[in-house]
Amino acid sequence: MLPLPVTIFITAVFVLMLTVLSLMVSIRRAQLNVLSGDGDDTTLRRRIRAHGNFVENAPLCILLILAIEAILATSTIIWIVAAILIASRILHAIGTLTRSKRIIAPAMVMQHITLAICGVWLLIQSLGNLSAAGM
Repeated sequence: MLPLPVTIFITAVFVLMLTVLSLMVSIRRAQLNVLSGDGDDTTLRRRIRAHGNFVENAPLCILLILAIEAILATSTIIWIVAAILIASRILHAIGTLTRSKRIIAPAMVMQHITLAICGVWLLIQSLGNLSAAGM
């Protein structure tokens, strides 16, 4: 069995998602013959933003899963958190590409609530460990 299976899984999914988002930008740039910037093209602008937002958020999601997986005994909770984060990243990318606030808003709420709850939980775990160590 692989160590840290949830971290490896979410990383693999996010690598594939990032590859698709990056290819979408590259293909549109080639179609427009635009090497940098957005060429004042709304489709390219949306693709760049979907890619950028993914790059801004996915690494933190992976680190969160890694931290939880490193200290949490029950893998069911880790898989639930990972599923929520994957779903939120997929929905956000789709919403950004299609300009749908009805998809983007719930995706960001899902991600932010999950990150906040898990961040607080990790902080409590960390402080508990410091107290137990006598620091």
